Amino acid sequence: MLFANPAWAAYMAQAGLVVFTQMFFGEILDKLSILDLNLAGKRVLTRVDFNVPIDDGHVGDDTRLRASLPTIRHILDMGGLPVLMSHLGRPNGDVVPNLSLKPVAEALQLLLGRDVVMAPDCVGPQTASVVKSAPEGTVVLLENLRFHAEEEDNAPGFAMQLAELGDVYVNDAFGTAHRAHASTEGVTHYFVACASGLLMQKELDYLDGALAEPERPFVAIMGGAKISGKIDVIEHLFSKVNTLLIGGGMAFTFFKAMGLEIGKSLLEEDRVDVAAKLIQRAQAEGIRLVLPVDTVVAADMAEGVPTQIVPRDQIPSDLEGFDVGPETRVLFADEVKEAKTIIWNGPLGVSEIYSFSQGTRAMAQALVEATERGAITIVGGGETAAAVVHFGVAEKLSHVSTGGGASLEFLEGKTLPGVAALSDKDADDETE
Repeated sequence: MLFANPAWAAYMAQAGLVVFTQMFFGEILDKLSILDLNLAGKRVLTRVDFNVPIDDGHVGDDTRLRASLPTIRHILDMGGLPVLMSHLGRPNGDVVPNLSLKPVAEALQLLLGRDVVMAPDCVGPQTASVVKSAPEGTVVLLENLRFHAEEEDNAPGFAMQLAELGDVYVNDAFGTAHRAHASTEGVTHYFVACASGLLMQKELDYLDGALAEPERPFVAIMGGAKISGKIDVIEHLFSKVNTLLIGGGMAFTFFKAMGLEIGKSLLEEDRVDVAAKLIQRAQAEGIRLVLPVDTVVAADMAEGVPTQIVPRDQIPSDLEGFDVGPETRVLFADEVKEAKTIIWNGPLGVSEIYSFSQGTRAMAQALVEATERGAITIVGGGETAAAVVHFGVAEKLSHVSTGGGASLEFLEGKTLPGVAALSDKDADDETE
């Protein structure tokens, strides 16, 4: 088994990637890891997720770059040449100068303390020449994959051109693993060895470990604006969790299903019946489905507007709910106090506006305290990850996912194409 491998455990500890379980469940266990590969003298074509904010020509948030460092350093330590590829933004197949990865190359060079050579493109003779002539100990970063429409189309010819730049393939971009693109799925058809990177492995370890055999009580917290994007997640979690906490804008659709007045609060009218059925199912299956008991309401979603705190059954018809209230914050915190495994996806209010961020802040602090007590705390990507980073508590939690859509689809129980495409351990000829 993977975690019975002393080399894996030692490197994970060295990289600061703490493993919370000694078992790894499901088909993921059979996938090749970068630690299984002999990388000496090889070009290691590595899919990373450097889709980061660029402000005035500089990387605005280097969290994803830092997350990739253990895999990049491992390749260098083993004598390989990291050939990194990523997308940035949505250029829709056009060359958009302000979506170039050049600022990322500069930021990565500072973080690594190694030369990072920026390729002029991600494919083509000039790029191949840059890769071929790159000195030992350096890193090559290919230009934005999405400057070519063939990337998202998963075009075989484009995937083949990418594959020609490497001897082995590593996918360390969990955030894109739910997309069958040329750099995540198509390229794997042209390699004998396709392995997961350390970040990818860590993501799968925490998420799969939590769902497959969680320490109990197992509590899930679901927030965000709409129930429609989380229905499959909620239904899948029903068979896993002991308690499910619902907050954010989606709570108002549940309130409507309960016959409550929600004023001008966010409502998905076509999901009211779904919410009602989820409430009924939770009762039938003995799952604690906990909804907010009070809410912060205002006339407008803006900083500094007058706010009121009202019980959930007393929302004024002319106001809108933007955050869970103080009683709910205490209720939710109490629910996670005794939990051994906690998964959180989606803010409990409009977290980017201070007046409506207090519920999300309180939940973040509750998870910090749960972690200190020994619980496994996992935060999904996207807005929730951004919030805990902004609050300065990300490093105090067990794991903060780098993938928004990917983590959601994983929680839904879906197969991720970027993971499924990796080599099985017994199908590889490149292992040491």
